[in-house]
Amino acid sequence: MHVLLIHCHPCAGSFSASLRDAATAALTASGHTVELRDLYAEGFLPALTPEQRRGFYDERANRSGVEDHAAALGRAEALLLVYPSWWFGLPAMLKGWLDRVWLPGVAFRLDGPGELRPLLTRIRRIGVVTTYGSPAWRLWLVGWPDRKLIGRGLRPLCARRCRLDWIALTGMDNSTAAQRERFLAKVRARLLRWR
Repeated sequence: MHVLLIHCHPCAGSFSASLRDAATAALTASGHTVELRDLYAEGFLPALTPEQRRGFYDERANRSGVEDHAAALGRAEALLLVYPSWWFGLPAMLKGWLDRVWLPGVAFRLDGPGELRPLLTRIRRIGVVTTYGSPAWRLWLVGWPDRKLIGRGLRPLCARRCRLDWIALTGMDNSTAAQRERFLAKVRARLLRWR
């Protein structure tokens, strides 16, 4: 599969960067091609300008400034998001990527009031590799907002039976080096089995 890997963390030496590298190595070892987009490293601009928002539904013009990201999304057969969850959700940069790249004419088409037609039907699998500072019980309490966004918002815009794989480390703020190493091994093992 052609996997689009979106990495989102501002620090080059972060644990998230280690997760990105482990994911890339595992997917490549499994025979997949990996197209890596590191949002912070490439200086992605996540905020919509007033002009971009006004032109959001204009399919001929709405890709301005994100043409390469839209093309990468269109090539993808699988999507892997690697990010830390902050305040129970996506980092602002990653949310901005969704706002700017998952556009009408790219991710969906409006067929009528409230009717979205999926356009990313090549994407058969979405994976998330993330860390949470909070313990699992607190995530259950708040309802796993990022998982709902991806599972209920993004996945319906992909292939009909698109699978969602969620690989998460909770309690990151108090984790030990051994726990983080075990999580890296878990990420490698899960992604080596991607088909």
